[in-house]
Amino acid sequence: MAGIPIVIGYFPVAMAFGLLARTVNVSLQDTFFFSLLVFAGASQFMAIDLIKAGIAPLDIILATFLLNLRHLMMSASLAVRLEEIKKRWLPFIAFGITDESFSVASMKKGALSFPFLMTLQGIAYLAWLSGTVTGYLIGSVLPVTLQNSLGVGLYAMFMAILMPEIKKSLNVLLLSVFSGAVYISLDFINVLPSGWNLIIAIIVASGIGVMVLKDDPGEERI
Repeated sequence: MAGIPIVIGYFPVAMAFGLLARTVNVSLQDTFFFSLLVFAGASQFMAIDLIKAGIAPLDIILATFLLNLRHLMMSASLAVRLEEIKKRWLPFIAFGITDESFSVASMKKGALSFPFLMTLQGIAYLAWLSGTVTGYLIGSVLPVTLQNSLGVGLYAMFMAILMPEIKKSLNVLLLSVFSGAVYISLDFINVLPSGWNLIIAIIVASGIGVMVLKDDPGEERI
């Protein structure tokens, strides 16, 4: 039951991803394997946008890798609460960790069992895969103008992730503005491929966040 809210949220977002992939001429097979092997909503939307912009594949891989580094911290946070689980299952648990499944698992009191995590992550995974395929197939009967308008799904996804954090912390807002300013500056200078502009903005903003912006117990809330 804990995973039902995730399914409700994942399916329509995955449909939007499938539709967007179709608009940039990614095949159904590649779109399916995209969700099957990556299973990271924000990164998949970002990758589709970068593919549309003609960014080199290695640049896309590096950008999505940097965006997904937060999952390492999530995995470490959950690892200390795992019951005795055989090591061979740990890669599967790590693969299934997303922002949403992490939030649900974090709210559960006590130790986390293997059946609970596999059920939680498994139904979310199936919802994402089925939503991706459904969205791609439905795209064939939708008007081109409607398909193109779904590009807003990329920005909606990032805002949905960012806004709750901005409400919690002024530092997050400042860091977001700073990273945007770095990207805009690099784009204006135009000395690097556009894909590297995003990668450098992520690295610089992350470094500043670690070295300069410290969480304060009395941190101002917005």
